[in-house]
Amino acid sequence: MSRVQFEIIDEGDAPIVRATLPAGQSIYADSGAMMSMTPGITIESSMKGGVVGALSRSLLRGETFFYLTLTAGSGGGEALLAPAMMGGIQILDLGGTEYFLQKGSFLAAEHEVELSTKTQNLTKGLFSGEGFFVTRVGGAGQLIINTFGALMRFDLKPGEEYIVDNHHLVAWEATTSYEIRKAAAGWISSFTSGEGFVCRFKGPGAIYVQTRSPAAFAGWLSGYLTLKR
Repeated sequence: MSRVQFEIIDEGDAPIVRATLPAGQSIYADSGAMMSMTPGITIESSMKGGVVGALSRSLLRGETFFYLTLTAGSGGGEALLAPAMMGGIQILDLGGTEYFLQKGSFLAAEHEVELSTKTQNLTKGLFSGEGFFVTRVGGAGQLIINTFGALMRFDLKPGEEYIVDNHHLVAWEATTSYEIRKAAAGWISSFTSGEGFVCRFKGPGAIYVQTRSPAAFAGWLSGYLTLKR
């Protein structure tokens, strides 16, 4: 059976993804991600992960309740997908690897990719910036993630550690572990530095980091709008 083909086009500040679907093949995508498509594609809304998973995403993580399911008819077809934010896009071929995703980083995936919600412990839930639930993806197939700003990958060896600001974190392999730490030695320094809490990762595994912080951008934009009033 022919496989769905994903291709990143118009790379730069505002890339998009072309999904080429053979006859009868399906993908699912974030709500509102479909930019254009050929007439041979049909769209339905679906709750990936069931009602419980959909409620967790919507009520507890502030994400979409329904996903788009795009299916090609007998002649196949293609669709162009665009994320809500300007930034990078990465295609991950899972092959059995599990990832955890930051809120808002999912764009699309092949139908075989499994998506669920995982509960974090109290400390991570309060201070990670992700809340008590994170999105877990696994299974086989291709996963498309998007970022705010450019995307960087760091591959950690067993036992190797790396520190990432919470708001720059995009995705991380399930083989990694992490702890929530203060950015600086003291509480006052941690918060006056503008960093607050950070994630201290330990390998093995890959972590994906975005070069811009949505929280910092929101703060800058708020200050700018205030000055304009």
